[in-house]
Amino acid sequence: MKKKIAIIMGGYSSEYEISLKSGNVVFKYLDTHKFETFRIHILKDRWVYVDADGNEYPVNRDDFSVRLLGSETIKFDCVFNAIHGTPGEDGLMQAYFELLNIPQTSCDYYQSALTFNKRDLLSVLKPYGIPSAESYYLNLGDKIDEDAIVAKVGLPCFVKANKAGSSFGISKVYEKEDLKTAIENAYKEDDEIIIEAFLDGTEVSVGVIKYEGKTKVLPITEIVTDNDFFDYEAKYEGKSTEITPARISKVQEKKVVEMAQKAYDILKMTGYSRSEFIFIDDEPFMLEMNTTPGLTEQSLLPQQAEEAGISLSQLFESAIDEAFAKKG
Repeated sequence: MKKKIAIIMGGYSSEYEISLKSGNVVFKYLDTHKFETFRIHILKDRWVYVDADGNEYPVNRDDFSVRLLGSETIKFDCVFNAIHGTPGEDGLMQAYFELLNIPQTSCDYYQSALTFNKRDLLSVLKPYGIPSAESYYLNLGDKIDEDAIVAKVGLPCFVKANKAGSSFGISKVYEKEDLKTAIENAYKEDDEIIIEAFLDGTEVSVGVIKYEGKTKVLPITEIVTDNDFFDYEAKYEGKSTEITPARISKVQEKKVVEMAQKAYDILKMTGYSRSEFIFIDDEPFMLEMNTTPGLTEQSLLPQQAEEAGISLSQLFESAIDEAFAKKG
């Protein structure tokens, strides 16, 4: 009998439209000979199953089931998590499914919450020898001391929303006078901010996944952006060139592969991860880790999987296999 797979997509953040695209790609490529797939939209105002004709059926949040017209009630064997941002990438959905004892494809709730918080993630990994840029923290309501910020991180610097993805709420700041505007922009996405020193080097993205029961580091992608940095336009509107495999030295490749896998293992990760690094000479500095990365045909993780000889169908099916294995 086919396993019933709920593909959750959407979410409550600015990334919901990107998540819907990712979820629909998963729906497109999962093997229908093995799985019965259902698109579940998790939105602020409703949780619904959307059928092929666009009809919506409410999700019963008590047990994550869906009742169709008539008496049929669908209960799911596994959840494929394609939500970027809250509540799919910050631990909320993971904890919910843990309580319901439903297998799901992303990492556990603690790892998800930790990695979604850039400040906490980098602080946890630093004692293990994983370096990151010099940083300055702000919370909503804190006094903004531009002189102290510049003294700590220098100029130019990056002002980022602490818990946001897809480059929402991020600005590159060259002048002290522009800090307040950048900070206000970041606060639109989150009430916590991280301000980081600018690292002038080659940017790469490294996917680490569980595949066929083993931790696998995927081929590295080099990011070459037409814009001032790898912002939303660069990521999703063609303003960048993504080169897989990256044009880096063997020394750099060895170091960043070891560091990406080390971070994955330290955090006891499962599922997908995609970590971003910038090289200063031969040393990789971590920027962040994404645990629900983009899954469209153009997204980085699928590009890396393809370079490794893994099709989208194989990539997505493996995530479901790992979710079942994790539940035992």
